Amino acid sequence: MTQAMNHIERMINELCPEGVEYRRLGEIGTFVRGSGLQKKDFTDTGVGCIHYGQIYTHYGTWATETKSFCPPELASKLRKAHKGDIIIATTSENVEDVCKVVAWLGDEEVAVSGDAYIFTGHGQDPKYLSYMFQTNYFFDFKKRYAIGTKVMRVSGDNLAKFEIPLPPLPIQREVARILDLFTALTASLTAELQARQKQYEYYRDKLLTFNKMGG
Repeated sequence: MTQAMNHIERMINELCPEGVEYRRLGEIGTFVRGSGLQKKDFTDTGVGCIHYGQIYTHYGTWATETKSFCPPELASKLRKAHKGDIIIATTSENVEDVCKVVAWLGDEEVAVSGDAYIFTGHGQDPKYLSYMFQTNYFFDFKKRYAIGTKVMRVSGDNLAKFEIPLPPLPIQREVARILDLFTALTASLTAELQARQKQYEYYRDKLLTFNKMGG
């Protein structure tokens, strides 16, 4: 990780030696609220769609394919995300999950449900922005603006106030590439740990199972 940090530092010294500009999200893009897509509208084929609840349960930092589809006639009436847009789930039962995001990187536009915002027109690297929403820096921000008790919510107007560092695009892309590598490594280690745990449980139960005397 130290090597990666040093690499980014060298890029910053080369491309923006006077420092990195900070801008509010509302200054670089537009927040568009999703529309009336419900789970009962899902079909096996059709136009790709993303329901806000799936951002918590199915999607990671970015996606190129959707889990669900909806009929084309319905999709034509819904607001859609295009390649490079950020889709933000704006309601949740807790402040930890509210404003979880996925960067849409698929070539086809996708319909987006209500209780989600589409951040579009930003001109930045979408993976970089998506990772920015995972930082402790953003967590501290959303804690100040989340409202509600049983259901937490952050408005688009308040999201527009979030001020983020915007280094030149080559740096954004390199940061995202490095974080992708670490994400993949973490997933690999987690899978290995789970496999080891199952192996341990199997041999533990085998070693502690004996034929009963007289049985």
